Amino acid sequence: MVEAFLAAAREGDFNALVAVLDPEVVLRADGGLTGLSTHVQGAKTVASQALLWSRVDLTMQRALVNGAAGMVTFLHGRPFSIAAVTVKNGKIAEIDFLADPERLAQLDLTDLGD
Repeated sequence: MVEAFLAAAREGDFNALVAVLDPEVVLRADGGLTGLSTHVQGAKTVASQALLWSRVDLTMQRALVNGAAGMVTFLHGRPFSIAAVTVKNGKIAEIDFLADPERLAQLDLTDLGD
């Protein structure tokens, strides 16, 4: 599911994004003091957020986050965010992003660079 989400986001395919998301999906993002914190719900709303971020020059890759499915994004080769993904009944039901630069700087993400 994470790979399908990433592919749809890279391609800017709104319908493919909605197809991998649970209709009541919840997206939470902790941006710290950056102003990037948000909480949105619903497949169409989350897909729209993903499309907005797909226009930013982010490199995305799958990763294990706390032992579960997730992704890491990089901006110009530096970690930008990490996300934990919860899949239920074959659809993405929750996405929790950490995009707080101060907290990201405390994590060892050296093995994840491009």
